[in-house]
Amino acid sequence: MVRRVFFSFHYERDIWRANQVRNSWVTKPDREAAGFVDAADWEKIEKQGDDVIRRWIDRQLEGTSVTVVLIGTETSGRKWVRYEISKSRERGNGLLGVYIHNLKDKDGNTDEQGNNYFGLIDGEHYFSELYPTYDWIEHDGYKNFGDWVEKAAEKAGR
Repeated sequence: MVRRVFFSFHYERDIWRANQVRNSWVTKPDREAAGFVDAADWEKIEKQGDDVIRRWIDRQLEGTSVTVVLIGTETSGRKWVRYEISKSRERGNGLLGVYIHNLKDKDGNTDEQGNNYFGLIDGEHYFSELYPTYDWIEHDGYKNFGDWVEKAAEKAGR
């Protein structure tokens, strides 16, 4: 089954790495083989103000069943990532984290591994206690990402 996925990440620092994950389906025979469809287009709204960004995020989450948090060096400190996690939980989306620091940026550089500390997600538990986290390179995300997405959706009952 193909799942509509919302990708949450630190735009300014990780767009190059995030696009490698978001576009990984392109080299598959079809989207069905990839197991997911990207549901977001952040580039068009990033500078229009907080209210516009909140409404855009809420709209982009509509029709999605899974939210994937792409974890780079500074992702855990990003206000909009925390908002997207919160809204995804409210919707009942499946969630998972994917470390992307080992992917190369436009200059061919990798980065420091970020952490998956986004504060208490439900007032008691941390993201890492509630949701699986994978490394795109070490866990062969190109091959396994569709399965990770499907497992997250199933865990959420989506």
